Amino acid sequence: MMTLFAIVILGYVAGKIGYLGGDFDRQLSRLVINITCPALILSSAMTGELPDREYILPLLLISIVTYAVLTGVAFVLPRFLTKDKADEGAIGFALMFGNVGFMGYPVVASIFGHEAVFYAAVLNVVNTFAVFTIGAILITGKGEVEERRIEKKILYSTPMLSAYLTMLIVALRIDDIPAFISQPLTMIGNITVPAALLIVGSSMSNLSLRSLLGNSTVYATTAFRLVILPIGIYYMCTALGFSSFVVNINTVVIAMPVATYGTILCLKYGKDTTMITEVTFITTLISMLSIPLLVLFFL
Repeated sequence: MMTLFAIVILGYVAGKIGYLGGDFDRQLSRLVINITCPALILSSAMTGELPDREYILPLLLISIVTYAVLTGVAFVLPRFLTKDKADEGAIGFALMFGNVGFMGYPVVASIFGHEAVFYAAVLNVVNTFAVFTIGAILITGKGEVEERRIEKKILYSTPMLSAYLTMLIVALRIDDIPAFISQPLTMIGNITVPAALLIVGSSMSNLSLRSLLGNSTVYATTAFRLVILPIGIYYMCTALGFSSFVVNINTVVIAMPVATYGTILCLKYGKDTTMITEVTFITTLISMLSIPLLVLFFL
């Protein structure tokens, strides 16, 4: 967690001294969304021997149930957390989406072992679908004239196409992907994590120190993102009868700080990044303490 946070700080410094920012950030965001992120998604299914078949469907099911609940939370709860209508979409995105692809994988590996990374990747299929559909609607605003066109385009975007292909690889248990395909995808996908975190840091460089410290809305959103929602989903999924292994991995994934895609999507669609950047910064900082405590007391 500290290593990943250090990259955010580097992005902040690079933005302050002029190496990052402006058009460069927007172009880098497009590269991450359209090229490196799809490569990361695909490479997650090319890590060698596929896991036990018995966990694949439960993981997909628990993820569908989880994001169905979080969708309702994302569209309803923000109106009670802020008086600023313009911030509701960013807060909804922050409540719904954790940093699964970037921070979830290494954290899951450290807790459950390297073989659990693939299970996190299976969970991330639904997360990816939701980020680029529901998440984009939250960021752009439901009332915009271009909403229908944006939604249709996202369904056939490169991240979504890669998610569809990944699900197919998992379903058909294709575990013999040639190295000349898997290795370049892995190398390109590895760009995603540092690039996305650098973008977040660079966006923070445009904020005042007071903004980085957050406000009551940011801290209320953080409490829900890191504590209330993960614990609530943990008990809900346990009550629904999912196995403890599946519930535990899903809970850790949900307990991640706000997804960096929020900042990237704001840049892509020309939206104000202030709220999403503030809550991303605060949740990333506090998660270094909240995730170990969650694992200690609940898993």
